[in-house]
Amino acid sequence: MLLEQGLAPHPRNKAHYSLDCDNGIENAILLKPQTPETLLEEKQLREQLYAAVMALPEKQAKRIYARYYLGMSVSEIAAAEDVDPSRVRDSIRRGLKQLAKYF
Repeated sequence: MLLEQGLAPHPRNKAHYSLDCDNGIENAILLKPQTPETLLEEKQLREQLYAAVMALPEKQAKRIYARYYLGMSVSEIAAAEDVDPSRVRDSIRRGLKQLAKYF
């Protein structure tokens, strides 16, 4: 019965709580209601981040855009550009390092 509810005793500790017990605790954390102010702040932050990405050198901007906005893998980007994946990975890393200075 306890195992079905996700409440099984831990060998070293008598109290154990599992997030797999289906009582909705995950949704309370993950799906908290957003206020209009929060939505506006997130939108402005996304716009600032996009502008910062586009201000990077062209190759870095294209690669970061492809990787994080389009969801392409490093190997897909490398194949599209006909370059070694390590060059794409290094370029993205340098671009992210530049972005980290501002965010």
